[in-house]
Order: sequence, then structure tokens, then C-alpha cells
Amino acid sequence: MTTVSAVRALQIFDSRGNPTIEAEVTLSGGARGRGLVPSGASTGHHEALELRDGDPQHFRGRSVRRAVGHVEGEIARAIVGRDALDQSGIDAALIALDGTPNKARLGANAILSVSLAIAAAAAQARGLPLFAHLGGDGGTLLPLPEIQIFGGGKHASGRVDVQDFMVVALGAHTYAEALEMTFNVYQAAGDVLRRHSRLAGVADEGGYWPEFDRNEDALAALVEAIELAAYRPGRDVAISLDIAATDLFRDGGYSFGTERRRFSSKAFTDLMIGWVRNHPIASVEDPCAEDDWEGWQRMHQAIGGSCQLIGDDHFTTNLARIERGIRAQTANSVLIKLNQIGTVTETLAAIRRTQAAGWLPVISARSGETEDAFIAHLAVATNAGQLKVGSFTRGERMAKWNEILRIERQLGARARFVGADLFAQAGIVLPFR
Repeated sequence: MTTVSAVRALQIFDSRGNPTIEAEVTLSGGARGRGLVPSGASTGHHEALELRDGDPQHFRGRSVRRAVGHVEGEIARAIVGRDALDQSGIDAALIALDGTPNKARLGANAILSVSLAIAAAAAQARGLPLFAHLGGDGGTLLPLPEIQIFGGGKHASGRVDVQDFMVVALGAHTYAEALEMTFNVYQAAGDVLRRHSRLAGVADEGGYWPEFDRNEDALAALVEAIELAAYRPGRDVAISLDIAATDLFRDGGYSFGTERRRFSSKAFTDLMIGWVRNHPIASVEDPCAEDDWEGWQRMHQAIGGSCQLIGDDHFTTNLARIERGIRAQTANSVLIKLNQIGTVTETLAAIRRTQAAGWLPVISARSGETEDAFIAHLAVATNAGQLKVGSFTRGERMAKWNEILRIERQLGARARFVGADLFAQAGIVLPFR
């Protein structure tokens, strides 16, 4: 009943209208599962390879027909007849079939589409919600949302250098309350931008596209929005930043294009440390470039006990890099993105290792998203405690926030929400709480 009987794929489109891949796996008992693969704009050099055709005659080189062919050819031949309940065995077979360290031959997008579809089909065959299939009875923790208010960096054509200005509803007692508080701040932020004539449009992930002359002006506007929504900055609603510093790093230093400023590694980390100490910031992601290990260590030594310090490009959901970061004490949190590593099994291993170290995993979407809500189930299944999807607008984003509400209803009395207590449990004492 759970034997893989067919594997199909097709080229679909992500939230930016770019081609991506969807796989469909059919099992002998009739169960089916789909895997839809997102795509990032700000990508780390250590991510598994997203295979695109490179033919300028089709979608400016972005088509994924070769990846589709790999799924329906080599990959299908390798897994038809296998048991879909053996997720780790199938994922290992896919990794071995590719034979490269970064899944460059078949493409991480081709491999991930099938890995996701296997999990979804197996869950349906068992008659279980996806989160219960992935996490068993233990997955009951609803995540604290990190939700974008302003988008910048590559998500907004560099109008501001920092990629994400987000909020975290630290004062929320329930998941639903966290969403309502964020809604109020998001609406107030639009009012603030219009009042100051700083609204340029909407960025890739649904947040406002602001026009500021200085990056720190966006922080001030976000604090103004929190106050306008009748919340206390830091106490009720705090700021979370994704600096995406790898995109700012060139020739051994960092640059703010909007401000025409250049920094050494030490000067930039000093700036980031100052921001955290002078503003109600609970979390900062990628404040240093992916391989600026000394900068990361300086950041951790200075603020690791008082702020969540998340590695994204720094770790790329790669177990070997996470292990190195744990040894070097460069962070206290890992951003988890399925398509950075390429299989469900490897993603689960990265989450488990992060948690075993006492660090916080943050399950994350990509800027080029699909309507699939797999990551909502992943967050609950693993008790990750945090979910970063983008803004509180646009269908591909709201699909994830809404799915958590459905999961909460399915869990009933077993559903848990600990909110800001997550930080204290990881030894992070926010100074403004």
C-alpha cells in the first residue's frame, strides 16, 4: 500500500513568477503527495545547487526542464518500488544517485521535490496530518512568528541595504494573538510610511518597500509603528532583523550602498552590536558574511546572551557547517531552509543537531515561495518554536500562517504555545523584557 508506483514532475511557477519544479509521487494504495520547491534571491555560496537550464530563449535561462527530466527519468527509476515510509532510505538513495557534494548533477530542486512528495504521500497513506507523520505524537508546539514589515536588500532592489525588518510579538500568549498583534503593527507601519512619504511599494515577501536615506531610519519608523499600534517596543513587540550581510560583503569589507559607507569587519560588527544595544531588537540574522567567522565570534561574544543570533548563509542548513559553528560558538540559532540542503532527512538532522546544542532553530520560507505549506507542518512536527515566512500579506505567505491555525485545531488541547519563553529556555535574556 505504501510502495512508490509512479513519479511525475512538471514546471510550475513561484511567487515571483519564476519557473520552479513540482513532483508528484503515487503509491500502490492510491495515496499521492506533491512536493513544490521554493527559490531564494539572497542565496549563500554553500547552499545545495538549484538546477536551472540556462537557456536565454526560455524564461531568461530560469526554466527547470532539465530538473523535471531528472525526476521523471533517473530519479523515478531509482525509487519506484521502494517503500515511501522509508524516508531516510529514499533520501539517502537520492543523494547517492546524484553523487556530488552539493547535489549539482541532478539538482537540489529536483531531489527536494521528490523528497517532499514522498513525505506527503506517506502521510496520506497513513491517514495522518503531515506534522504527525513527520513528528509523531511529540510535535505539539505552535511557532512564534517572525513577520516582515519592511523588505529591503535584494527583496526590494536595494532601496535600503538591510534585507528584512521584522517584528516578533513577544507579548502574545497565543499563536492567534501573535498574528493579530502583527496585523496591527503592519497596518500602522503603512500609515507611518504614507505619513512620511516613504512608501515605494511592496517587496518580494509582501512587506512594505520603503524609501529611506539611512538604514537606521527604518528602525525608527518600525518603532514608531509599534507605538502607533499601541504596543510597547521590546516589551510587547520587538524587532527582528535579517541583515543578509553576505550581500553587503565585497573585497574584504562591508558596504551600505544607500549611505555610501564602507566598513571593515570589526567596524561593521561594532555597528551591528550598537544597533542591538540601542534598539528593541530581539533577533538578528546574518549580521556577518557567511565566511567571516571572526566577525561571527565577535558578535556572539558581545550579544549572544542577550539576543537571538541566527545563521542563515553562515550555515545553509548544512550539518557540517552547523557543527563548526557550535564548536566555534558563532551563533545561538540556525535558520532552517529545506532547499538549502535538498532533502527532508537532512533538514530534520540539522534541526535535531541545533536543538541538541541548546540552540534555536527557525524554520524559514524563501523569497520565491509556493502555495505549499510543508514548512508549517515541519515547524510543529519538530517543536522548532519559530517560523519565518515573510509578511502578513500575499497568498503564498498567508497559506503558511493559516495552516498553523488548522494544525492548532487538529491538535486541540495538546497544542502548546510558549512564545517569548523560547528565548529564556535557550539562555537568551532579552534586556527589555
